[in-house]
Amino acid sequence: MKALRPLRVACLLTLAAGSMAAVLSGAGYLERLLPGGLPLGNALVALGLVAAAAAAWVLAPRRTWVAAASGIVLLLAVAWLPVSIALAGNLALNFSDDRGSTWWVFSLGLLLAILVSLAGAMLAAWRHVVRARRH
Repeated sequence: MKALRPLRVACLLTLAAGSMAAVLSGAGYLERLLPGGLPLGNALVALGLVAAAAAAWVLAPRRTWVAAASGIVLLLAVAWLPVSIALAGNLALNFSDDRGSTWWVFSLGLLLAILVSLAGAMLAAWRHVVRARRH
């Protein structure tokens, strides 16, 4: 299983990058509704956030504070879409009043947490490999 870790991380990061690239392209197909009424673009953002957070969690050495923090960030990424829908009151994520500002703070904070989690996991994994080679 340990040998598959780099492959899993690479697949998750590719999924995250692909999802975000599709969203950033602004293509018309992103507005298509999935069964249940959720726009495809919103599902892709959620998928990208979860994939990036999962990559950090998979990469982090087990039983370390980095793994624990990455796990918390992963749970927050999984909660992003339900929290967003609850704040907006609709599946299209159209906001009114101060809820839009709250959503922006939550979303940007989560994105920052994911990036920090990925950086921390990469550093911790690198340190783990260096220490293992010394012994």
